[in-house]
Amino acid sequence: MNERRDATAGADEPTAGGGPMDPATEAFLVHRTLLFTVAYEMLGSAADAEDALQETWLRWIKVDLEQVSDRRAYLVRIVTRRSLDRLRAVKRRKEAYVGPWLPEPLLTAPDVAEDIELAESVSMALMLVLETLSPTERAVFVLREVFDIGYEEIAAAVGKTQVTVRQIAHRARRHVDARRPREVVSPSQARAAVESFRRALETRDLQGLLDVLAPEVVLVSDGGGVKQTAPRPITGAGKVARMIVSGLGKARVALTGEPTVVNGNPALVLRVDGEIDGVMAVRVEDARITGLYYVRDPRKLTRIASETPLTLK
Repeated sequence: MNERRDATAGADEPTAGGGPMDPATEAFLVHRTLLFTVAYEMLGSAADAEDALQETWLRWIKVDLEQVSDRRAYLVRIVTRRSLDRLRAVKRRKEAYVGPWLPEPLLTAPDVAEDIELAESVSMALMLVLETLSPTERAVFVLREVFDIGYEEIAAAVGKTQVTVRQIAHRARRHVDARRPREVVSPSQARAAVESFRRALETRDLQGLLDVLAPEVVLVSDGGGVKQTAPRPITGAGKVARMIVSGLGKARVALTGEPTVVNGNPALVLRVDGEIDGVMAVRVEDARITGLYYVRDPRKLTRIASETPLTLK
C-alpha cells in the first residue's frame, strides 16, 4: 500500500469542526467510535485505547487513499496492529501490577445496555476472560466473534494466514466459551440484582447479601497499589458477605451506592462519606450475583463522569 509522506505526519488526532474536512479526516472521524471500541476490547484500558487511536491516526494520514478500497476495513486493520503491539508491551506492566488487575470501567449510555451483544462484549466478566488469551488469540476473537469481521481481513490485520486464523479463532472461542457467563440476563434482571445488593450493602445486612450473592460468587478488587484492597480474589457468598459487613463495621464510614451503567451493564458508584471510593461492576446469572468487580484505583476512574460511546458497527 502506498503512503503519502507530507507535513501532516505527527499531527494531532482530528476533532469534528465546522469547516470542510479532507477525506482522510472524515473517514477517521466517521469510524472513530468503532476504532476505540476495537482497541478497548483488546486492551481493557481507555487510556491505552486512546494511545492506539492516536498511533492509528498518524499512520492513516500517510496512506494514499486512492489505493484503499475499504476505508473502514483498513482503519480496523491499523488499529488492530497498533493495539496488538501495545497489548504485548503492557503485558509486562500487568505482570508487575500490585494485586488483581481489572479493566478500566467506562460510563456508557443506555443504548449500549440495550444492545445485548455489545453489552456482553464489554462487560467486566467477559473482559476478564479475554485477559486469559494470548495477544493474537484476543485480537482474532474480538475481531471475529465480537465484530464479525471476515477471516481474510483478520489475517491481514494480525499477519497470519487464513488457515492459521481459523485455527486460532476455534481455539480462542472454545477457551472463552468454557469461562464466560453461562447465560446473558436481561438488563431488568441485572438491575434488580444490583438494587438488592445496594440495599443490603448500605444497611450492612448480612442476610440480604447472602440472599443476592450466588454460593460461588467471586469478589475481585483492584486498588493498583494505590488503594487498599484484598490481595487476591475472594470466593464464596459467606466469605464475601462477611468481609463486606465486617470491613464496613471496622471502618465506621457512611457508604452509599449510586446506580449507574458501566460497560453496558448495571453497576454502582460507591461513595464513602460522600466521596467516590470506586466502581462496583457485577456479573449476574440466574437472578443472583456470581461476580463482583470493584475498581478503587483512582487512575482507572476517569471515565465515570461522562459517557463513552461504543459501537460494533
